[in-house]
Amino acid sequence: MQFKGRKVLITGGSRGIGKAIAMRLAADGAEIAIVGKTVEPHPKLEGTIYSAAEEITKAGAGKVVPIQGDIRSEESIEQAVKTTVEQLGGLDILVNNASAINLLPTEQMEPKRWDLMHDINVRGTFFMSKACLPALKQSSNAHILNLSPPLNLNPEWFGRFLAYTISKYGMSMIVLGLAEELKPHRIGVNALWPKTTIATAAIQNIVGGDVMVQRSRKPEIVADAAYYILQRPAAECTGNFFIDEDILMQHGISNFDHYAVNPGGKLMPDLFL
Repeated sequence: MQFKGRKVLITGGSRGIGKAIAMRLAADGAEIAIVGKTVEPHPKLEGTIYSAAEEITKAGAGKVVPIQGDIRSEESIEQAVKTTVEQLGGLDILVNNASAINLLPTEQMEPKRWDLMHDINVRGTFFMSKACLPALKQSSNAHILNLSPPLNLNPEWFGRFLAYTISKYGMSMIVLGLAEELKPHRIGVNALWPKTTIATAAIQNIVGGDVMVQRSRKPEIVADAAYYILQRPAAECTGNFFIDEDILMQHGISNFDHYAVNPGGKLMPDLFL
């Protein structure tokens, strides 16, 4: 029970990768707070923060705190962190999972869509991390994990998805900067990114529909990778840009068939790799 008693805050925790990470850590005894906007059932979105909390509780969590919040708002961020620390009695791990995606080319990109991505992906991640620092500094093994890609300047990604690429690389630059800034406090700051697309609501509703989902893996592969990263000594594990397959192979897992939505089918490589 590596995570027994560990206190974890996950943004975008009501579905997809965020919920999968919550359930994986809960099964090992973690106490979980999830932040999300969905409190009423939505026709295109699976579950709410409350239904997710029930699933996470059944997975074995010592305690689960569902928090309605919007990380575009500083007030909402501050309240979410305050509630987490009060309800769980501290904070050991922050998972910046909440993200927005839009792959329109520049000529079609509206300011409101640009703002949504950058307000959630970059601004929200930055200020959520900032708000958690006082509590994380009190932890004996504090981690921040961003769901963002390895940094590179390959023109392909900028040329194909300029607005989205800038926003996701912004999340990764936060990893690069905070890892260095927080070394004196022994807080590990890392990024995790999947080798293939993951079957999430964004893939279903925005990117590629059922066809893309069938070429994707389940969120559990990312959750298992996060599980191994977050139990490492934070002072020795920081500033890394991890890929889910690589982490699992380091722990002796080389057969990924059971993670596939359609076992044996052709998989779609994720962006930025």
